[in-house]
Amino acid sequence: MKILTTTLIAATISTFAFAQKADKALARVRYTFSHMRDTTQRDNFYTENMLLVTGNNASVYTSYDKINRDLEIKKSIEDQIKSQGGTLTSLNINRTSTKPVSPVDYFYFANENKFYTKERVISNYLVEETAPKINWKINKDTASFSGIKCQKATAYFKGRNWIAWFAPELPFQSGPWKLNGLPGLIIEAHDEKNEVKFQFAGIDKVIEEEKPKEAEQTIAMPNGGTGTFKFSGMDSGTYLGSEIKLPTDAVKTTQKEIDKLKEARDKDPQGFINAQMAGRNMGANIKTSTSFVAAPGGAKKMVMNNPIELPEKK
Repeated sequence: MKILTTTLIAATISTFAFAQKADKALARVRYTFSHMRDTTQRDNFYTENMLLVTGNNASVYTSYDKINRDLEIKKSIEDQIKSQGGTLTSLNINRTSTKPVSPVDYFYFANENKFYTKERVISNYLVEETAPKINWKINKDTASFSGIKCQKATAYFKGRNWIAWFAPELPFQSGPWKLNGLPGLIIEAHDEKNEVKFQFAGIDKVIEEEKPKEAEQTIAMPNGGTGTFKFSGMDSGTYLGSEIKLPTDAVKTTQKEIDKLKEARDKDPQGFINAQMAGRNMGANIKTSTSFVAAPGGAKKMVMNNPIELPEKK
């Protein structure tokens, strides 16, 4: 545990300055994501509400359910601070919900040809890669989704044959998940077996005056001073603002290192949480006891034998 704590503290303070500039957010697109994770139960689909925030150059794809959950947790923390008279002496975050959310966000920067996956393992971690190139074949078929005129495109990507419908009148190069690179916003997409689906659920224009909500709150310390509590890892304010940018508190790493962190978390969840909190320097001036209430022990773990990314055909 001492080694883990030291590693996490070092990682937390060694955040990386990325070259990608913030892009103006122009639209928020909502999707209903459906995924047949277990092929032995073909009628049982995992579903989640997702959000794509896009601009002329950059986009970010995230879980809308996760944003709403973060807002609920943030309110719970604020209420606890208020009930303790503004002095945070203990903190309890109730995680009894069995509803899973996608922990990974996807950032795409078209001009720089860069793609970033951001995964939250208590703290935020970023993996950088060259944007995947998708060899789309555009055909003449057209369709309309909620009044938006679309054109059909097909491609083989990440082990699946994809069918996408994009809107030439909405000149964004982005789409849900890792699907991008068409001359128009991808409105809907699914693989040919209908095992993975991204269904259009609405689009909203971003109001220019929108500002991200505060991610920090000033609290009183037991010794009479004041300090700042940062809602680290909560992205609701960022994604609901008027800019698309990489998180400034993220640590640049590799997928291999993230997998090691997740393995340590799964072996000792509470110890991992304590180490992460120590890495945020929350114990320097205040002793904060954070407890997570686990989901019921009888909760059935979902089988995953059909990931979105399948082995590429040789």
